Amino acid sequence: MARQIHLIVVGKLKDPHLEAVENDYLKRINNPELVIHEVKASAENKEAEAEAILKKVRDLSQGGGTHMIAMTEWGKCSTSVNFAEWTRQLIERPAKIFFIIAGAEGFSEEVLKNCQERISLSELTFPHKLARILLVEQLYRAQTIRSGHPYHN
Repeated sequence: MARQIHLIVVGKLKDPHLEAVENDYLKRINNPELVIHEVKASAENKEAEAEAILKKVRDLSQGGGTHMIAMTEWGKCSTSVNFAEWTRQLIERPAKIFFIIAGAEGFSEEVLKNCQERISLSELTFPHKLARILLVEQLYRAQTIRSGHPYHN
């Protein structure tokens, strides 16, 4: 089986225009493949969302090592080139990689304490659906940087 990166997001995208943009990038990402898993949003209940996120990680990791990354505005920022190098190093590890985007209420402490890293796409705050698209695009951009493709230039 090809190596995969998993993106766990709370809620569904629901916007056909954004889905089209996301699908365009997903078709291009192959080194490694990106798999998106949507878990049910729970209005004003971070704990229910946390349970769904952690269950999804357990189910997908099947007892193997995991590396969980919380996508949060309070995380570490980097350039696209540094992000490409960081993801290259992640891919080389044997652990399964999980990027996580929380719901509208943010992350529960339970999820955060299980994450090994916290990263940010920007010092700006984005709606969850746009953060999702931005992360997918940055993972594609990282792939093109690592392969020397001119997309980034």
